[in-house]
Amino acid sequence: GGINLEDIKAPECFEIEAQLREALNIPIMHDDQHGTAIISGAALLNALILVKKEISKIKMVVNGAGASAMSCSKLFIALGVKKENLLMLDSKGTLRTSRTDLDKYKQFFANDTKIETLEEAMANADVFIGLSKGNILSQEMIKSMGSDPIVFAMANPDPEITYELAIAARPDIIFATGRSDYPNQVNNVLGFPFIFRGALDVRATTINEEMKLAAVHAIASLAHEAVPESVLSAYSETNVSFGRTYIIPKPIDPRLIEIVSPAVAKAAMDSGVAKHPILDWEKYALDLRSRMGLDNRFIRRIMSKARQQPMRVVFAEADNVKILKAAQIVKEDKVAIPILLGNIEKIKKLLEENKIELNDVTIIDPLQEDKMREEFGKSYFEKRQRKGTNYYESVKLMRDRNYYGNMMVEHGYADAFISGLTKNYPKTLKPSLSIIGIANNITKVAGMYIIMTKKGPYFFADTTVNIDPTSSELVEITRMTHEAVKQFNVQPNIALLSYSNFGSSKGEVPEKMANAVAYLHKNHPEITVDGDIQANFAINKEMLAENFPFSSLVNKDVNTFIFPNLASGNIAYKFAQSFGAAESMGPILLGFKKSIHILQLGSSVREIVNMVSVAVVDAQTKSKV
Repeated sequence: GGINLEDIKAPECFEIEAQLREALNIPIMHDDQHGTAIISGAALLNALILVKKEISKIKMVVNGAGASAMSCSKLFIALGVKKENLLMLDSKGTLRTSRTDLDKYKQFFANDTKIETLEEAMANADVFIGLSKGNILSQEMIKSMGSDPIVFAMANPDPEITYELAIAARPDIIFATGRSDYPNQVNNVLGFPFIFRGALDVRATTINEEMKLAAVHAIASLAHEAVPESVLSAYSETNVSFGRTYIIPKPIDPRLIEIVSPAVAKAAMDSGVAKHPILDWEKYALDLRSRMGLDNRFIRRIMSKARQQPMRVVFAEADNVKILKAAQIVKEDKVAIPILLGNIEKIKKLLEENKIELNDVTIIDPLQEDKMREEFGKSYFEKRQRKGTNYYESVKLMRDRNYYGNMMVEHGYADAFISGLTKNYPKTLKPSLSIIGIANNITKVAGMYIIMTKKGPYFFADTTVNIDPTSSELVEITRMTHEAVKQFNVQPNIALLSYSNFGSSKGEVPEKMANAVAYLHKNHPEITVDGDIQANFAINKEMLAENFPFSSLVNKDVNTFIFPNLASGNIAYKFAQSFGAAESMGPILLGFKKSIHILQLGSSVREIVNMVSVAVVDAQTKSKV
């Protein structure tokens, strides 16, 4: 266990914490002190990087001499601030050696100085740390500071100066508060839960200086990483990256537990205060994700498989920021080797504007590739010359990135193709059908969605292509889905859905589903499948066993669902996405000779990354055929 102290003023909080540390062999933390210190320390390090100032040379003013101010100042000194360069003020002015009213805690910060007031202290200061009261800092004081001033106005509920006044006074300022309605929120929630998590997980006997410093550096480093789509959406932002208005991660960033807790745990081990060392750091990281509800073993398994043999994935819509962010992630995670299609200058400008790092990535503008367009056009003409296409039109089509990208896969310049973020599904699908074509012994392609739930993944087909498949087409869709599910190391147990249960109602839909099942039972006994069946009976093992004990799905966890038509499949997966499903992947195209996958219009960055992982695994499988 551990103890967190709350709402205890100085100097009592110092005495209580010291006595508890002496008496107990468990982590003790006063969040108001140490939490504020750790978060502001991380923000300070990043702010100094931006203004190119050395921490050992800065002049710092700390307004406030309570528990938070003292704890922050001690940590700043541990980070490299010179004690003689730090001026602390209480309600009576600067803490200076000539004062006789200072207790032992304040005496530690007393300097031999003639400066008495806040106004005097602010002249040429590099950093202001406010932990006092609202509206005591004037624009004139900020104007008197040195170049690129750093101001952390952390008084609550009102900061020492408002954001608007501070920015108006000094456009070159880096400004932070404790409030969520301004940029750079310095909030204890960024650190406290994750610091304690790391300490408890190694059974630390204390929270020492090394652990606090490790948390500082971990939080600071996270601000340099690309911001997750979920965080951007929560704050209604489209582009957030390390800079003057983003020096500290957002409090809801889901990666904090994965970054801060391991750093604290490792520091506890390295400093000799851990009674239960962590031996498997990868497993520990997965455990942390599980605790926060971030774990999805199925997606991790797909990504892990993709990393075993990263494939070349061509992105047809590389002039889109979401695509570029996804490409950065899959490249950094070694999931795929991105190839970007589009206007080279436009793509480079987007990369620069959004601070997306895609070094050494191949960028191709089909409009500048005359020779390749000619080669691809000739190939396309040979494929389509008896289907109403002439040579001139074939070459001209290669100006379209969807045609060009498919041709890259067809001719071995890439292994997989991703498109569809900004265009409708049928229009994006057409080039793939005419260039790549369907696999041998297949007459139709189909679309499958994977819906991740707490019970595991569910597979839905066909959700995107065939409007009203016949019985024989349903057999084909079932076979393709069966193979696709096995590709993800999952044993498919398949239900062909209807409004009927094994002939309980008559009609075209139950009849074609029953006919498809009969054919599969006779010709493909290796497939675990049954139907026609209603969805609730397929999912509920007890109901199925009680009412239909003869079914081949009895005592099976049904995880794969074949729908009678496009309307029912499409509606079902969209309902599942909306009501409680953790995440979805798709649509995954089934039946192509090569790895071709079309995104849902408006997919998020995370959804694109998931689809790229699927595309890579699909390409791995098809490269072995």
